[in-house]
Amino acid sequence: MVTKLPKETKQQMVSNLQIYVQEQWNQEIGQLPAELLLDFVLKELTPHVYNQAIDDASGLMSDRMTAMEEDLYALKKQIQLAKRTQ
Repeated sequence: MVTKLPKETKQQMVSNLQIYVQEQWNQEIGQLPAELLLDFVLKELTPHVYNQAIDDASGLMSDRMTAMEEDLYALKKQIQLAKRTQ
């Protein structure tokens, strides 16, 4: 499920992860351990984040469709029935 990230993006994420580990746990991790950790985290989290994004987009689309239906309904012309005389 994880899409291959552009090399520059992955490198920046690895660097950010190394900085985070250093700041939070006062531990240095090398390039390879940081890459492996990033790969694991992406593999585990991506499906959840992706599904939530789909749910969010679906809700937004539903709200927009409801608004469009209301706008279309407001455009309807009122029909006056002619009175028949006998």
